[in-house]
Amino acid sequence: MKNKPYTFDEPDAVCVEEPAVAYQRTTTWNPNVPFSGTQEDWWEHFLQIEKGQFYSLEQANREFDVWKKDYLAKKLS
Repeated sequence: MKNKPYTFDEPDAVCVEEPAVAYQRTTTWNPNVPFSGTQEDWWEHFLQIEKGQFYSLEQANREFDVWKKDYLAKKLS
């Protein structure tokens, strides 16, 4: 997402920020922090997700079964 410039009326004023706002400035994305933005920001976010790698349901289920089998084998060992 693009960094949007924000202007404040009093640049020298000391203010307490919401933790979510302070955290958003230090990281790119966190699912636990509410995302608020323009429609353009949302579309850009969705298009970025769509560029990622997608698996068919059958392939995802096969990979999960392999992972589950390995995980349970390690738990029982």
